[in-house]
Amino acid sequence: MVSRLREEYSKKIQKRLFERLKCTSIMQVPRIEKIVLNVGMGDGHANVNALNAAVDELTTITGQRAVKTVAKKAISNFKIREGYEVGCRVTLRKDRMYEFLDRLINISLPRVRDFKGLSPKSFDDFGNYNFSIKEQIIFPEIDFDKVEKIHGMNITIVTTAKNKEEAKALLEEFKMPFRE
Repeated sequence: MVSRLREEYSKKIQKRLFERLKCTSIMQVPRIEKIVLNVGMGDGHANVNALNAAVDELTTITGQRAVKTVAKKAISNFKIREGYEVGCRVTLRKDRMYEFLDRLINISLPRVRDFKGLSPKSFDDFGNYNFSIKEQIIFPEIDFDKVEKIHGMNITIVTTAKNKEEAKALLEEFKMPFRE
């Protein structure tokens, strides 16, 4: 079964972007390639239970198993050595990606306290969008009573857009709640 947002992209959004961006071929229309969720926990090596809980929560939120990340180099100020487990991440593609984006835009982001919209300045020069969430409890899949520690996460939306303007147009078509 194809997700609702993916179907909407192929039937409506792609055509609107084709006209809006004045593309010569339908293959030039930007699309979302993947969504990467990353949770960094510097004390993950010392507090293994909190890291395992973060992995389980990220797995619950996305529906895909999270992978633990390890430190590539030692940083003495943070008491981290090379090889320590310091976080977890998930890369979503295809239907899972569209389903997660749909839940993020329509359910989770409106649940953020004092939410005024996402910053429209968080695009990089390659057409990717980055933003952070301070609390994982905005996702309805998370049971607040079972949460050991509140932590944030970074979400990166990778697109095939050539620049910031194309990427912003793409995410606006998906009804991403940007600040004015």
